[in-house]
Amino acid sequence: MGLEQFADLLLKGDSAGVKGLCEQSLTEGKSADEVLNQGLLTGMEHVGKLFKAGELYLPEVMLAARAMKAGVEILEPLLGEGDATARETVILGTVKGDLHDIGKNIVGIMLRGAGYKVVDLGIDVPDQKFVDTVKEIKPLALGLSALLTTTMLGMKDVIEALKTGGVRDEVRVLIGGAPVTADFASEIGADGFSENAYEAVEILKSGG
Repeated sequence: MGLEQFADLLLKGDSAGVKGLCEQSLTEGKSADEVLNQGLLTGMEHVGKLFKAGELYLPEVMLAARAMKAGVEILEPLLGEGDATARETVILGTVKGDLHDIGKNIVGIMLRGAGYKVVDLGIDVPDQKFVDTVKEIKPLALGLSALLTTTMLGMKDVIEALKTGGVRDEVRVLIGGAPVTADFASEIGADGFSENAYEAVEILKSGG
């Protein structure tokens, strides 16, 4: 069995199969980093491209993400803690008043799969919680999620709170969610916008 089989297993949402292939690959002498990057991440990138092209739907991506998480759990203890390129931290959270977390959770799984450390603050997060966590952790980026037009304005409140707290210039703010657009991101002063989890990872990797 080769690493290219991860894509098929992820598309099927086969958590047990992904876990088993991770364990088998490690037994065959492949490194955790190799299995992660050439197997899981490459496979999930394929899933992301199909989703972006409209060939997969959100429930299928969620199943793939769940299967990927099963694989990541096998590999995570074996990944090099000292790898400076793989341990940059991203804070995620759904803004105050919004209880949705499916998209945020998928982004978190894909970021972990790409080697980032993720601190997930959950749903309905107060503005000050974002500020305090940025001050404490000093992350590479802060990802804000909202699924409702009534709560997406909370993203602007978070950015204003970061300014008031004196840490706006110390963190990249990326936003996403069904009603969010690139124009809205520009309007509120965010640093970036992604339509889906695949794009979110690409934006961070490209430094955009």
